[in-house]
Amino acid sequence: MNDKSQAEVKPVLNESGIEVKPLYTAEDVEKSGGYKLVGLPGEYPFTRGIHRLMYRKQPWTMRQYAGFGNPHETNQRFKYLIANGQTGLNVAFDLPTQIGLDSDDPLAEGEVGRVGMSIDTLRDFEVAFEGIDLNKITVSLTINGAAAILIAMYLAMAEKRGYDIKQLRGTAQNDILKEFIGRGTWIFPVEPSVRLVGDTIEYCAEHAPKYSPVSVCGYHIRESGATPAQEMAYAFSIAKAYADEVLRRGLSIDEFAGRLSYNFNIFGNIFEQVCKFRAGRSLWAKIMKEEYHAEKPGSMWLRMIAGGGGGGLTFEQPEMNIVRGAYYALISALSGAQTMALCSYDEAYTIPTEYSARISLRTMQILADEMGMTETVDPLAGSFYVETMTNQLRDKMVEIMADTDAQGGIVKLVSEGIVQAKVSAQAYQMQRDIESGKFPKVGVNRHRNDQQEDHPVEFHPYNEQDTQRQIANLTQVRAERDAGAVTSALAKVAAAAKLGANVMPAIVEAVKAYASVGEITREMVKVFGRYKEPIRF
Repeated sequence: MNDKSQAEVKPVLNESGIEVKPLYTAEDVEKSGGYKLVGLPGEYPFTRGIHRLMYRKQPWTMRQYAGFGNPHETNQRFKYLIANGQTGLNVAFDLPTQIGLDSDDPLAEGEVGRVGMSIDTLRDFEVAFEGIDLNKITVSLTINGAAAILIAMYLAMAEKRGYDIKQLRGTAQNDILKEFIGRGTWIFPVEPSVRLVGDTIEYCAEHAPKYSPVSVCGYHIRESGATPAQEMAYAFSIAKAYADEVLRRGLSIDEFAGRLSYNFNIFGNIFEQVCKFRAGRSLWAKIMKEEYHAEKPGSMWLRMIAGGGGGGLTFEQPEMNIVRGAYYALISALSGAQTMALCSYDEAYTIPTEYSARISLRTMQILADEMGMTETVDPLAGSFYVETMTNQLRDKMVEIMADTDAQGGIVKLVSEGIVQAKVSAQAYQMQRDIESGKFPKVGVNRHRNDQQEDHPVEFHPYNEQDTQRQIANLTQVRAERDAGAVTSALAKVAAAAKLGANVMPAIVEAVKAYASVGEITREMVKVFGRYKEPIRF
């Protein structure tokens, strides 16, 4: 196609602001930077995948997000998913747990067990993971503000059951900076919150070296309004902030970087999504090697969970979300994700049912077993379009990170609410574009079905009795535990926080004494205070 005919075609921009041409050739690849960063899978800069054989050797881990009500109910859902072929667990916690409140706290009223599993003490973890082999099924904890406490509980529970925590694998989200940007379940101010992330990384490097204490989460930043390029760039800036915090403590980059992982979102244009991950892998490898002088290949790996953002689903025509989810899973497989967590079609409405969760699980299994997605590595490599877009997205990420640093760094920008304001404004504009039809959304502004129809969605019931049962269990634990040991352990938490010491050893002692999430949180609030969100106009 010549330049004149291309000029007659209406310009198309992807979400990251890069113009998509009607036709790509080898010349476009060269203009964008060439093939020099493509390389081979399993070799620096890992554009094509962090392992040489990728899914040919081992398919992605299938890790559905699950958790609701009390620990017993969640345990039953875990076992149902495992029985249907799920190979990892991704745990949802209720809002009180996420912000450090016990179930009997007046502020928790109406929210106990509503959007995730309620956790008060170590006893709840013991119930939630009863009968689950933690060597065979790795567990991801989607927790941030209270992450230090929940990590301590998980390690204590595993140790009590006889597992060697030096060999224990698993992950905690534990990305508080994105929480300030994207979700809001914070507890402490920004600086002490970053310190707590550093405490968990430092503690696990010594005591649980195979456990991943942080999964940097571009996912929620994307759902809050960020573009695909911003999702990756802000996540990398956040990861660097955590790395810098740990390096100041005297650890070397190779002592902990290999256990950093990522959680990324998938919705939107297939090729932009695939290319952002290919670009991100090579950029993160370059950052680790050239800026942080990492020597171990594992320290340079972009290990990620990706599989589909609920923010891409629609309330309208919910059955179409099954199709969207299949495309999200395809993108994840084409992108070389290590773990896939696929949204269920009813998540625009409610907590997924067993039926809808099984459809998502079967979608991933069909890709692995029927569609040939495990047969070869990076099948889109070499495409003029894919390689050009990969290079362009990498440059865009570098530009965003450089701008972030020029303004004082990600911690400063989050503390002042600047990143939050930016992505919120973008989210507002995106909603306006959907409402106007400028941004196409099938079932919403295109191909609508305006006739009255019955949505085949079963709503998850909220059971008030679950709350009373959870509070009764907490009351029983408090009556049975050694009150003196709890008081002593909580005093050590407060002392470590005040002295600037790593609080994790004290928190571990406290959870083993069956101190509650709320009790431990209150001790740290006395020292750190609570975060107050800056309002920017």
